[in-house]
Amino acid sequence: MTLLRRRSLLRGLAPLSAAMALPALALPRAALAQAPAPAGPYTQAPMPYAFGANEAAIDARTMELHYRFHHGGQVAGLNNALRDHGQLSALPLDQLLGRLGEVPEAVRTAVRNNGGGHANHTMFWEIMGGSGGEPQGELAEAIARDFTDFATFRSRFNTAANGVFGSGWAFVTVNREGRLALVTKGGQDSPLMDGQRVLMGNDVWEHAYYLRYQNRRAEYTGNWWNVLDWQKISARYAAAKAGTLTV
Repeated sequence: MTLLRRRSLLRGLAPLSAAMALPALALPRAALAQAPAPAGPYTQAPMPYAFGANEAAIDARTMELHYRFHHGGQVAGLNNALRDHGQLSALPLDQLLGRLGEVPEAVRTAVRNNGGGHANHTMFWEIMGGSGGEPQGELAEAIARDFTDFATFRSRFNTAANGVFGSGWAFVTVNREGRLALVTKGGQDSPLMDGQRVLMGNDVWEHAYYLRYQNRRAEYTGNWWNVLDWQKISARYAAAKAGTLTV
């Protein structure tokens, strides 16, 4: 090979080598910037804090992907499923999920998956962005009443979350009397579908933690408590007792 041909070949390979050297996770940035907000009767509320606010448990990149594409895609999917069902799309989300059996069979699975995901994630973002610790006041008393003490509550919740096979959620439900119970659900099913109200819950789909933790779900669920906002969760508890808690 002549020196001239070799130099030409190396110049041609240089851009390819540079592209291959880019970190894989850097490539979708342009796509992220162009992701449109879902439009329709059901909307995605803005993230109530910066994507990096939960670094003590969840990295900013995971939060961004999770919020924009997983949750955003579910809101878009829900609107799409109900585009020809105006009466159903006029229902508040909690009422829609509570009447899932009335949804036409042709779109019921799409409404179940996307509507459940929308409700679950709306709750999930709301209860994080804090600094962990333990609840105070009436909620702390309810936890002690129904789970013996906070340490037992946390242990039982983590056991439930880590025991979900595959993808799903661990929830704490709350009724009008303020009684608490642990519930696990597969996929994007929600206790709202059973007429219950959700106090708090953790997403154990792999997309919620895989970039940082890979297969180490127990490490993720353990660290998750460090970013809970107990004031927000306590407000949800008060709303449940008042009958005003929705999703």
